Amino acid sequence: MTNTPHLINGQEVMPADSKTAEVENPASGEVVARIPLASTAEVDQAVGAAKTAFESWKSLSLSRRVQILFRYRELLNARKDELAAIISREHGKVHSDALGEVTRGLEVVEFACGLPHLMKGSATQNASTAVDVTSSRHPLGPVAIITPFNFPAMVPMWFTPIAVATGNTVVIKPSEKDPSAVNWQVQLWKEAGLPDGVVNVLHGGKDAVNGLLHHPDIEAVSFVGSTPVAQHVYQTGTSTGKRVQALGGAKNHMLVLPDANLDRAADSAVSAGYGSAGERCMAISVVIAVGDIADELVNKIAERTRGLTMQGDNPDMGPLISRDHRDKVRGYVDGAEAEGASLVVDGRTWSESDQPEAAFLGPTLLDRVTPAMKAYQDEIFGPVLAVVRAETYDEALELINDNPYGNGTAIFTRDGAAARHFEMDVQVGMIGVNVPIPVPMAYYSFGGWKNSLFGDTHAHGMEGVNFYTRGKVVTSRWGDPAEGGLELGFPQSN
Repeated sequence: MTNTPHLINGQEVMPADSKTAEVENPASGEVVARIPLASTAEVDQAVGAAKTAFESWKSLSLSRRVQILFRYRELLNARKDELAAIISREHGKVHSDALGEVTRGLEVVEFACGLPHLMKGSATQNASTAVDVTSSRHPLGPVAIITPFNFPAMVPMWFTPIAVATGNTVVIKPSEKDPSAVNWQVQLWKEAGLPDGVVNVLHGGKDAVNGLLHHPDIEAVSFVGSTPVAQHVYQTGTSTGKRVQALGGAKNHMLVLPDANLDRAADSAVSAGYGSAGERCMAISVVIAVGDIADELVNKIAERTRGLTMQGDNPDMGPLISRDHRDKVRGYVDGAEAEGASLVVDGRTWSESDQPEAAFLGPTLLDRVTPAMKAYQDEIFGPVLAVVRAETYDEALELINDNPYGNGTAIFTRDGAAARHFEMDVQVGMIGVNVPIPVPMAYYSFGGWKNSLFGDTHAHGMEGVNFYTRGKVVTSRWGDPAEGGLELGFPQSN
């Protein structure tokens, strides 16, 4: 077991009198790390370090900041397998999933390397007689980034590179369930040349989060997590005058029309439903089969689901984050069966395997699920795929739009007109057409609608740049030299 300390002003901080929490490997139940739980003193220390570093960091030229980002990108790309191994050890996701997470995060680092172009202001000469107008963007100050357990490396990379490149300083509060990936990244930032105090790490739970939300020197908060906590973060942060972007939960639907390629739809449903054990906010958790294709589609999904493995050298899926969460997800399967859903593939036997200390739950497929069931209504956040049968496209669209979440959705069809209608009328922020997990590229912005987002700004892309900066407009007028006989001091020839 290793200690994973706070990282404050470039130093490891592990207070002797601090309360601590243990970090388990969910694939074995082994305790692999121990973290300190931040007190008010550590919150003040981390924010103070960020505030002190801000004065010099904001004054550093954009080109110098970006040089550090380029070095960080090169180091991260060369050592991404190392980071993926840390993710697998503490989160449990298989190596390929962990490596994919790092690669997606790298895209945002690469986007941030182009920040000088995106930070350009604008100018209008002679907007009025002899009056010029210029605009520019400026950093906010110390910002807090609060990240979830399901993507312990990628989500910090959604925010930190852009916050840093635009001239802000950062305090990151990672999930206490898998915190070491953030420490590893911040140590790499230091190796790339980032000055001490620009990015700090604070470990802890609710008290640490609330300490950051109430701290007067934190200017903005970026958060990803469950909807109830996102709502709390948004309400608390904005009530204390902070700028807040809080990304919440999801219940993502995949609509399959009768003309779709059912083999491709089944492949997509399995990868989008069970990848990372379903612990991702863009996972497909509901497949809506329209018309008379349901039996065939369910059979194809079931065949692929039964072929997934969680054993051997190249498993398809790892455990859930903890035994408690495994039991919670299992409870949804129990409840759906009791409410009348058809249990096509039962993954519950995995939780009764010969590894009682592990958090495994096998991929589960439910059919004939209805909107009245808890397994349909709640974000399960596990490897449970529910099939809902709809008679018509309009019925299916209404189901999606009536859902309180609006993060991601997908439609599978060969009909361009139907796809366009879906794009225009579905009330969801991120849409895939024959693409099951429509996560935007880094130069677009990530975020949903309705209860999936609190605040007006999405993550990364131009919205991310705007979130971490504020505009300034200067209107100026300078007298004509001829008016006042101004001596310009031009050299004279004798």
